[in-house]
Amino acid sequence: MFFSIIIPLYNRPQEIDELLETLTQQTYMQFEVLVIEDGSVNDAADIVASYTDRLDIKYFVKPNAGQGFARNFGFERAKGDYFIIFDSDCLIPEDYLEIVSANLFEHQLDAYGGPDAAHTTFTPVQKAISYAMTSPFTTGGIRGNKKHIGQFHPRSFNMGVSREVYEKVGGFILTRLGEDIEYSIRIHENGFKIGLIPAAKVYHKRRTSFAQFYKQLHFFGRARINIYKHFPSELKLVHFFPAAFTVGLGVMLLLNVFYPPLAYICNFLFLLFFLLIFFHAWQVNKSIKIAFLSVVASFIQLFAYGLGFIQDFFKRIIFKQS
Repeated sequence: MFFSIIIPLYNRPQEIDELLETLTQQTYMQFEVLVIEDGSVNDAADIVASYTDRLDIKYFVKPNAGQGFARNFGFERAKGDYFIIFDSDCLIPEDYLEIVSANLFEHQLDAYGGPDAAHTTFTPVQKAISYAMTSPFTTGGIRGNKKHIGQFHPRSFNMGVSREVYEKVGGFILTRLGEDIEYSIRIHENGFKIGLIPAAKVYHKRRTSFAQFYKQLHFFGRARINIYKHFPSELKLVHFFPAAFTVGLGVMLLLNVFYPPLAYICNFLFLLFFLLIFFHAWQVNKSIKIAFLSVVASFIQLFAYGLGFIQDFFKRIIFKQS
């Protein structure tokens, strides 16, 4: 099987350098790489050129249109039997393609997704963010877990589709705001088999600061409403949890000001929740510092996602604004 690895890129030359370096170390080398520079000001032309003697790599420059349409640009020019999508802030383990190839042949998957994890070289903040996005105590626990709620929807930081899927379903029709979930739903609706490959993990840097993480998760909350506008049945009870957390936090603060006796119950529940996160993160990362930062990251994840969700829920569903 020949793979086409498609990487949209926007003003992140250092990230693509690290990603391409990991691709040179793959134990399975039947692949090409297509880097799509999506209207960047700070481009990676020189960096990509430095890999032409080590990778079958092609570099394209196009006007900015967002990551979904940049991937479509790559799909149209790919030669592979299977298209693999990575975000530019990922590092790929050396046996990734070998694992994927074996699983595709064994399980005959038309599309797949894989989980993400924190690399040992990540900063404590990056490790905490990774924990928040994969923890069973946050909504991140449904992303790439063996046990997931409802249909499995691959995420575009680590996702693959066969050429047959692309030829029948087409590419992305959204460029952002939940474009990967929308694409997965259409693949399901066309009768293709999608599966999780648990061992096909990538090391996903995500954001390097809590401020960037907040902005990203607020965007994710809004994206869930965008998916609902296309597929109403895909809005599940679990998707309301961050919004409930955000509302509960507001109620707790009001009770502490206006009715302290009742506030004790809310305070205890929030404290218990964050203690569970702290001790679980400590067990996972073997670091008190990362455990503390994981509490902060989990708070940001739930609050930012919940706020974005509530914002667009009222704007687009209640008040029906476009």
